[in-house]
Amino acid sequence: MKKFLLLFLLVFGTQFVQAQDLVWHTNVKEAIKISEKQKKPLMLFFTGSDWCGWCIRLQKEVLKTPEFQKWAQNNVVLVELDFPRRTPQALEIKQQNNELQQAFGIKGFPTVHFAKASTKDGKVNFVGLGSSGYLSGGPTVWLANADEIIKSKKS
Repeated sequence: MKKFLLLFLLVFGTQFVQAQDLVWHTNVKEAIKISEKQKKPLMLFFTGSDWCGWCIRLQKEVLKTPEFQKWAQNNVVLVELDFPRRTPQALEIKQQNNELQQAFGIKGFPTVHFAKASTKDGKVNFVGLGSSGYLSGGPTVWLANADEIIKSKKS
């Protein structure tokens, strides 16, 4: 019984630690600073986390997989721009997300925009690299598409 419990804790603990490694920023200004420092593009995930079925499916099938985690750590700075219906959200985050929704012309969820950003004289400038949404086929298909978007525009 002790061996089973130890094995369970080891497996569960490993998965918990892996899940903790990814950081999804909600403050885009902080994410931009990290993006500039690490020289990685932003991955802006526009989602309706508590009501959008396709958003939840993208999370489950791609964004919460070990393949995505490894890819994201090496390639992008993650930003979640959530538009929940039932979950409370700070006013500043709501305003920021609405402004970015308008700036990127988001008409549906989920939408993932890849962009480079810089701040000059207090103003943010985005250079869009491309966008995606839900793609069937799991992490392999989705990540191949994401790689094509960010690598075709590298400068």
